[in-house]
Amino acid sequence: MAEVVAKAKTGKKPTSRKKSVKKYNKKTWLTWFETMYRIRKFEEKTLLAYSQQKIRGFCHVYIGQEAIGAALVTGIRKEDAVVTAYRQHGVGLSRGLSSDSCMAELFGKKTGCVKGKGGSMHFFSKKHNYFGGNGIVGAQIPIGTGIAFAEQYKGTDNLCVTMFGDGAARQGALYESFNMAMTWKLPVLYICENNGYAMGTSVERTSNVQDLYKIGSAFDMPSEAVDGMDPASVHEAFQRASEHIRSGQGPYYLEIKTYRYKGHSVSDPAKYRTKDELNSYKEKDPVIVVEQKILKDKIASQKEVDEIKKSIVDEINTAYKFADESDYPDGSELYSENYVQEDYPFLT
Repeated sequence: MAEVVAKAKTGKKPTSRKKSVKKYNKKTWLTWFETMYRIRKFEEKTLLAYSQQKIRGFCHVYIGQEAIGAALVTGIRKEDAVVTAYRQHGVGLSRGLSSDSCMAELFGKKTGCVKGKGGSMHFFSKKHNYFGGNGIVGAQIPIGTGIAFAEQYKGTDNLCVTMFGDGAARQGALYESFNMAMTWKLPVLYICENNGYAMGTSVERTSNVQDLYKIGSAFDMPSEAVDGMDPASVHEAFQRASEHIRSGQGPYYLEIKTYRYKGHSVSDPAKYRTKDELNSYKEKDPVIVVEQKILKDKIASQKEVDEIKKSIVDEINTAYKFADESDYPDGSELYSENYVQEDYPFLT
């Protein structure tokens, strides 16, 4: 592919968007596979629960984009903050939120990660430095920029991973945030998860600039396109970006080219794309491709892979049962954990 890093004031040579050829150890490959398989099985169970009306409202699954979640485990630190959009179950799981707490949140139960108050679009965990999903398109971009500013102000070397979709790449808040981040050299890693269709309209129909990483060049921001179907490629991009950011040179922007196998949400039949296109991407399914590599290259045995798969299936079945049997929050919870400014004039 011809996509390259947008030249900026870093002095780095542009890097091509090729498959990774680096060698990784058994632990890394199994971590990637386990993370992706957990996300896939969690989301499949989510779709089942939705069909049973145990989950209601808006629901956006991460099926197809698991390689990004896998790389989040190995490519950044646990101390780094993450904020993303509403397709965020997989990101939450990759940051360490338990399957139990995530499934219970989808069920609207008090044992959920935000006590049943957030649902599909608003996971959150202070413990895991996960500032959650956001239901407003692009609204998390200035939030992530602000979190990065806080890290800079406190003098840490942590960064904030700020994730958004290709639809949000046309929001004005992105351009304001990019400008501020570059001006102040904020420690923020911007990630566009470009699955090609936003809510249902292709990038080609909505943007004159179709290689979305090029947006960064307007701000002299180091920017790069990445193969989002390969966890190793995403991992390496995270490492390059993190090294740049932690050295004090400011933000970095990755357009991670991925694909969602399901509709935008559970109510979307996705008739705007052809079956041939969908099938061509299924040949690149990161969960299947990584499993095949592990076995072909004898990184792990079939027995080891099967044990991982069985363990995760059991984990997700347990999470479903836990969520189903948990209680709904009491009505009084409407009044707890809300921001209140005590001296606000209208409250006195």
